[in-house]
Formats: sequence, C-alpha cells, structure tokens
Amino acid sequence: MKNIVKILLSAFVFVAGTCVFAFPDVASDHWAASQIKELSEQGVIVGYPDGTFQPDENVTRAEFASMAIKALGQQHAQVVQPVKFTDITEDYWAYDAIQKALYFDLVSCPEEGQPFRPEDSVSRAESISVAVNSLTTEQISPQKAKEVLSRYKDADKVPEWFLIPAGKAEILNMIVTLPSANKDIDAERPATRAEVAAILYNMMEQAKLNPNAKLAEAMRKKTGEGYIIAGATVQGSVGTIPAGAVIPVELTNYISSQSSKPGEMYVARAAQNYVTRDKFILISKGANLKGQLSDVRAGKWFVRNGVLVLDNSLVTTVNDQTVPFNASGEIKKDRNWFMKFVRATLKGEKLNVPAAGIVKMTVLKPIKVDLTNGWIIEE
Repeated sequence: MKNIVKILLSAFVFVAGTCVFAFPDVASDHWAASQIKELSEQGVIVGYPDGTFQPDENVTRAEFASMAIKALGQQHAQVVQPVKFTDITEDYWAYDAIQKALYFDLVSCPEEGQPFRPEDSVSRAESISVAVNSLTTEQISPQKAKEVLSRYKDADKVPEWFLIPAGKAEILNMIVTLPSANKDIDAERPATRAEVAAILYNMMEQAKLNPNAKLAEAMRKKTGEGYIIAGATVQGSVGTIPAGAVIPVELTNYISSQSSKPGEMYVARAAQNYVTRDKFILISKGANLKGQLSDVRAGKWFVRNGVLVLDNSLVTTVNDQTVPFNASGEIKKDRNWFMKFVRATLKGEKLNVPAAGIVKMTVLKPIKVDLTNGWIIEE
C-alpha cells in the first residue's frame, strides 16, 4: 500500500510539474516559460485557437504594438491627434494600439502619409528599441554603446539607428539572446514569440521604475477633491469601491411616490468626484448613472407612507465606458422625533426628489477602478 501511495504521489508531482503552463507546446523548462506564463496570465499575450503558443513563430509589427500597449497598461489611453498612414485605416484591428505606441514614443513617428508596414515581422532590433523607448534612460555616446556591445560577435553589424538603443538595452540587461545562440544580437532577424515575451517582460519591469515622460504621466494615479468614499481601498494602481459604500448621485429628472411608476427609468450623475481618503479619483465628476424605479407606492392617509426605491444598473464614465454599476437607494425624509411619530401613526407621507436633487445610493457589488485613467475593471 505504501508503495502504491508513493507511486501516486510521484505521478501527481510529475503531472503538476508539467501542467503549470497553459500552453502544451511550452515546456516548464523552456527558456522563456516564466515570462510567457506571466504575460499570458495578464492578458498581454494569447495563444492560438488550437491552444498552442508556438514560441518559435514570428510576430507582426501590429501584433507587437498591441502587446506593448497592453504590457504597459495603456490600452485605454486616449490619443487626440492620430497619425495617418498609407497602409492603415481606422477600421484596422490594431489601429488604436499603433496610434498609442506612436503617442507614447515607443516607435519613431514616420513622416505623414508613410506606410507603417503592420503585417511585416517585427525585428529583434525594433522590439528591443520599443522596450528602451518606454523608459527614461541616461544618454550614452556611440562610442560607449560600441564598448558595452563588444562582447557580442556581431556587434559591428548592428544598424546605425539601433546602436544607441542597443547600448542602453545592454546596460539595462534587456537584450534577450537564446541560450543556445553564440551571443549574437541578431538585430535584423525577426523576433520570435518567445523572444517577444521576454522583451516585453523586461520592459514591464523596467517601466515600473523609470517610465518615459508620457508614460509616467499616464501611469500616475490621478488625484482631486471630492466626496470621500468610506472603506475604499487602494492596491497598486487599482482602487476598489466596496459593497456597502454609500455614494450621493444627482438626479436629472423629477421622481415622486405619487406620480412615478415602477419600472420607470431615471438618469443621475456624479456631481463631484468620488475619491479615496488619499484623494485618488475613483469615479470622475460628470459620470452618468442609469437605472429604474423598482418600488413605487403612493403615500395614503391612514394607509401607508410613500415608498420610492431606485435600483441603479449602469454607469457611463467620462471615458465613455459603460459598465454595470449595481447600487440601490431608498428615498427617506429626515424628520425630528415628533414628525416621525406622526408619520408612523397617521401615515400618508409623500416622497419626491426634484431634478438636481441628491439621492444616496448603496453600492451592491465592489467596483474596481484603474486609478491612472479612471477605467472600470470588469471581472
């Protein structure tokens, strides 16, 4: 029996060790396995429909731009003045990602009307340059770059445009080389998917410490004055509005227990920022909230006091993002003890909220927000 248990345990350990990674064609001892696993878990890279990753396949320039923007967490950034290309239109699948890569200075902006070549394979030089461009780095001379790159056999073949970025990448230990290679930079060779994963991982880690100026501003948690939400928490760049939190909303239309009907829709807005105690903005002023009146009963003498309950279902942020926002609010009037007694015994209280009136809503489900850009994280 003991031997059987040992065999079963050994088999379990073996299976657990070989199934750590989501892709069947990426073994646990693959040189880029940990980077591939990390980026796939974060949604930066994805596999193919058949479930494989195909680590030795190439990556297009469009695919790499999309991956880089996701790796830096800027997929929701706004670009005001897009650049026009002869081979990309606004309906191209990676149009937005390419525009963001240009805005954040990850790639050099070609002259207006030039092609981007989105379907060309991204080279190792191009991918490493993007990683370096995402950072604030010390300037180095061409001579210094040649000096630090001298350990590579093909250092003298590095294209002139890539010399400085390659030197900076070497100083930052960001040049990815295959374990079996003879320490070649292979600047102009198309980068494989495994190499891209390793390069993007290095970029992510370095950008947390020294992002370039535009990224630093975009990655900064936005602050401001506003209504402090009790119990709101912050972890890294993510803020959470907890279930049970109370928020004030400003109605845009009149509602009444005497004239409104159950199921009637209402629209409200955030009249001020909703912020954490440290003044990080969770929901910006001007966000629209929508829902319906779930319970409406008219106040009648000697029968009952009026009932007016609002169920909120959606929020549209200032980023034009519309997502579920579950909250509920019951209209009640503040009364002194005498009026409370009167209303409790005689009944008949009428409830109404004018347009621009404030209703306090209780959040029913936690809301997570990216504090750098106000984007609500859907789970």
